[in-house]
Amino acid sequence: MNGLKGKNALITGATSGIGQAIAIRLAQEGVNVAINYRRSPEDAADTVEMVDEACGEIRSCGVQDLLVQGDVSKEDDIVEMVNAVIQEFGTLDILVNNAGIQIESAAHEAKIEDFDRVLAVNLRGAYICAREAIKHFLNRNLQGAIINISSVHEIIPRPYYLSYSISKGGMENLTKTLALEYAGKGIRVNAIGPGATITRINKAWTQDPEEKAKVESHIPMGRAGTAEEMAAAVAFLASEEAAYITGQTLFIDGGLTLYHDFSEPWSA
Repeated sequence: MNGLKGKNALITGATSGIGQAIAIRLAQEGVNVAINYRRSPEDAADTVEMVDEACGEIRSCGVQDLLVQGDVSKEDDIVEMVNAVIQEFGTLDILVNNAGIQIESAAHEAKIEDFDRVLAVNLRGAYICAREAIKHFLNRNLQGAIINISSVHEIIPRPYYLSYSISKGGMENLTKTLALEYAGKGIRVNAIGPGATITRINKAWTQDPEEKAKVESHIPMGRAGTAEEMAAAVAFLASEEAAYITGQTLFIDGGLTLYHDFSEPWSA
């Protein structure tokens, strides 16, 4: 991708799945990558393993990598994280708001602390990260790029995951509002909306042939996507090849948002 080599990126929640794939793809494009993780390495052996796996691939690309701890639901953690990246790399050019959680519950039974936690990570955290990145872009007169990792549930309701759906609907407006506010400063803000994606966190259905078939039956292209396909879209939106694109959500979903049930006429 044009214009990526030598840039510096921060990817939140980048120790597995789509976030890890984004870090690896950007590194392959010559980007120095800061990998954010939430838990301390001493307390989470699985996180350490994922971080090491990501860094192993990243270092083979000949770029710099940095591990930065921080809970994106906490403002102080975000400020320290962004400052650490700038101090290490000298500047920040690309922010990828990937960190996100979801908690299943019937809407009438949801605990308010769970609701608040999802919104704090997925939406409030994404805003604070964007705020800190934009401050830096403006202070350095940089034409930075922010890419938010949203979801098809930005526009498709998801019963039993009300807080998640709300957070992604809010992310659509966050993307558009920031894009409009800072377009004149050369700062681009876009999002991708992944559909069903094969990652470790989704192994409950990806490794069960019956459940996998059920999921894929709703996708016009007949298959789930890969984390690498999501990462490719992020690399494009971060690059100069997308220099005239801002305020958009690019759905990477195999046609899921086309409403597959309407592929055959069934109503007048």
